[in-house]
Amino acid sequence: MTFTPQDASGRTAPQPTRKPVPAAHPAPVLDVVIPVYNEQADLEPCVRRLHTHLTRTFPYPFRITIADNASIDATLAIAETLQAAIAEVAVVHLDQKGRGRALHAVWSASDAPVLAYMDVDLSTDLAALLPLVAPLISGHSDLAIGTRLSRDSRVVRGAKREVISRCYNLILRSTLAARFSDAQCGFKAIRSDIAAQLLPLIEDTGWFFDTELLVLAERAGLRIHEVPVDWVDDPDSRVDVRSTALADLKGVVRVGRALATGALPVSDLRRQLGRAPLEPSVPGVPVGLPRQLVRFTGIGVASTLAYLILFLLLRGVAGAQAANLLALLLTAVANTAANRRLTFGVRGRTRAGRHQLEGLVVFGLGLGLTSGSLAALNALANHPGRLLELGVLVGANLTATVLRFLLLRAWVFHPRRQQA
Repeated sequence: MTFTPQDASGRTAPQPTRKPVPAAHPAPVLDVVIPVYNEQADLEPCVRRLHTHLTRTFPYPFRITIADNASIDATLAIAETLQAAIAEVAVVHLDQKGRGRALHAVWSASDAPVLAYMDVDLSTDLAALLPLVAPLISGHSDLAIGTRLSRDSRVVRGAKREVISRCYNLILRSTLAARFSDAQCGFKAIRSDIAAQLLPLIEDTGWFFDTELLVLAERAGLRIHEVPVDWVDDPDSRVDVRSTALADLKGVVRVGRALATGALPVSDLRRQLGRAPLEPSVPGVPVGLPRQLVRFTGIGVASTLAYLILFLLLRGVAGAQAANLLALLLTAVANTAANRRLTFGVRGRTRAGRHQLEGLVVFGLGLGLTSGSLAALNALANHPGRLLELGVLVGANLTATVLRFLLLRAWVFHPRRQQA
């Protein structure tokens, strides 16, 4: 059949085509989408392996939909051959690239109550597929994701990708207050009625589609089920890590701005989905990232002024190093206490000592970063000029400040830790 989905702006999207499903074939309970672009080598073994697995383990009718994203090799021809050979395989062709665009198109038109997708390289062990979709079939959960960052996951991949993945997760927790653990694992599922509500609000058509979907779902009060997965990195992956990371960061800024300004109608979405309304904010307690940033910056300026005054007072009775250390320690303690109450809204004496110890750890990391930068500069350049030294210190302190805010928000004063 042919359908004409619309993108987030309401404009008619390129028309994908799908082969009609015979009337005698039962309607699928699960539709697994495999987005592909120039995957002529991996497509057939992937689809046949997935079909065999579902035939043996999945107790309901299913469909495997190959979403061809404007491939220029033999991918589409192979997909059509598989469609002709296997009754449960369907093909959708789009004239534009983009994983998010493919998922949006296929999910919007599917007649299955549960929708899923996975990467064509099958990096994720298929044993996790039934645990992924079972809570959606039963109605227990609204979305489900495979996570490579759980303690129970077994992951084989290079250090570079591991660091990037965990840093991205930290950024999401720090900036968008995300609670899900793995945004980019290519192994997800969603109920079709939920997808119908969320997809019109999602703008991204590429790799950030997953993150935008999950952030919106979380803000709408939906239940996200996480499944630890066994995952082996594909050494032949064609994902451009650098461009994908930049696009993801731009997406984080865009979604953060939309949430802060109310451009994303989260309250209306919660009401449509029957979820409880957002709790009213407590006077004097900042609840959003913009307020936290403003207060953190104000406290940082005050701390810097206090440090300079203390340093000048202590310098008269102690050496420069001792005065610097004492002034930094005193202002670090005061800074943590002020951020605890004013920036992150933590009241009372409960865990105050632990917060101070963790704040000192954060302070130590910042101190190590600035000291290490100076040491590296002196090692690389003999007698560096004052301007160069000052520039390195400014850059290091700026990095240390950003690191301090991220760690305070995502670790020391994270809401889930306070509730626990």
